Amino acid sequence: MSKLVAIAAAIAASLVASSTALAAERTIVLAVKNMYCADCPFIVRKSHEAVPGGSKAVVSYKDKTAVVTYDDTSADVAALTRATTEAGYPSTPKS
Repeated sequence: MSKLVAIAAAIAASLVASSTALAAERTIVLAVKNMYCADCPFIVRKSHEAVPGGSKAVVSYKDKTAVVTYDDTSADVAALTRATTEAGYPSTPKS
């Protein structure tokens, strides 16, 4: 019986480790609307960084884009675009 418990514990530990290994830092480029002044990129960047799992955002006023790096276990594209939209800057993945 103790061997069965040990095997089950080993399987559970490997499953936990594999899900952590599958977590990845992802980067996406978003097209951002309504950026009309020099302060806008700061607001867009802060809105992305406020999303749990949103670790870094580089925003270009000139190109009207945001390059966002995020942890895909904590954040997703919908959360990132919702954050900018709620701040007044609708964004969509750039194709």
